Parts: sequence; structure tokens; C-alpha cells
Amino acid sequence: MANSAPGHPGSTASRSAADAARASPGASARIVTLLRRAILDGDYGYRERVPSERELAADYGAARGTVRSALKQLEAMNLVVRRPGSGTFVRYRGHADEEDIAEHTSPLELIEVRLSIEPSVARLAVMHANAQDIERMHKALLRVEASHEDPESFSRADESFHLALAEGTRNPLMVWLYRHINDVRGHAQWSIRKDKILTPERIAEYNEQHRTLFSAIECRDTQGAVAVMTRHLEKARRDLLGVA
Repeated sequence: MANSAPGHPGSTASRSAADAARASPGASARIVTLLRRAILDGDYGYRERVPSERELAADYGAARGTVRSALKQLEAMNLVVRRPGSGTFVRYRGHADEEDIAEHTSPLELIEVRLSIEPSVARLAVMHANAQDIERMHKALLRVEASHEDPESFSRADESFHLALAEGTRNPLMVWLYRHINDVRGHAQWSIRKDKILTPERIAEYNEQHRTLFSAIECRDTQGAVAVMTRHLEKARRDLLGVA
């Protein structure tokens, strides 16, 4: 990868932008813009490790906390994944066919796929989740329970909770599949229905099921966890059909 590539920290353009970032109160946003463009342009390829916080801070003349904030924002955009102890890696593939899948998958089709996969997620989480996984699920549960007033914040917390369940399977392929499911869940087709579907009453019902599901997994109740997950998604399907 050539250091002169646009957006690369070593390029002339990047050095100029870094000078601007250093003098601007929006340093984090500017670094996000630079790194996002470098990723989208292919300067950092899929699964490639981006420079460390220390290296980026030196390249852009910014504090490490500013760089850390920028990387968190890129992770929220699903462009990178941060792995403690290993570094930050590019998630973005740049394949138009993946975008087409999200574009052409209806919310009902998404629910049908989830119904075919997530009961197995619950079963495998019961079998394989360790104490650290259970604690991660519990923290995600508390966040989703706290997000009961705003459909948008609830939806994000709900994605994190179900991803924590997938991570509890200890199966990297299942985690990969569920990350892609979350990518589709974030598409505009779902967003336009959130306010109609995610009423306070329904959010409360979903969270009651979340709590029951977590308890079943924590107690190693395989049949209970599978049954609750199935009921949970069947309810989501009914609610979606009701709005549609």
C-alpha cells in the first residue's frame, strides 16, 4: 500500500488535513472523515489492520483520546472492528452485492431469517457461553431495558443484546452471520417502521421477553431459551405484519 495514497496518513493530502484537524475543535470528526475516505477508497483493505492509536495520533497530530473517539465512530458505522489486544481491523468489503442484499431484503424476510437462525443461537449460547459471555449479555440486557422511551435507542440496544447472545455461542461464523443480520436491520426499510412498531407497550413486552430469555440462558435451560426466543421473534413478526 503506497504511502502517497489519498487519505493515507503518510500522504500530502492527509498531512494537510491533519494540520487542519490539529487546529480545529472538531478534530475527531475530521479524523473520522479522513479514515473513512481511506477505507472506502481501498487504501486499507478488508481485514487489514489500521495503524494503532499511538501511530494515528502521531500522524494526525492529535491526542490519543481523540483518535480513540474517531475509531469508535468508525466502528459504529460498521467500517472497522476493534479487537482488544489485537488492534482495529477493516470490516468494510466494498462489495456492491452486500448493499444490494440489504436493499432488496424486506423487513418480513429479515424476520423469517432470524426465526430460522436465532433459536439456534439461544441453544448454542446455553451450551457454550462462559461467565464473561453471561456478564456481557447482562450488561446488554440492562442497556436495552433502559432504552424504553425512544424507538431508535431501543433498536440499537436490541441489536447489541442479540449480538451478545450470538457472541455467547463462541462460534465465530455465527457471530459473523449475526453481524450481517444487524447490518440489514440498520437499513432504511426498517427505520421507517420503527416509530409505528416500537410503541412503549411493545418495547415493554419485548424487554420482558429479553429478561426471560437471559434468565433461561443463565440457568442453562436449553428448551426454555429456544422457546422464548421463538416466541419473541414470532411476536415481532406479528407486530410487523400488523403495521404492514
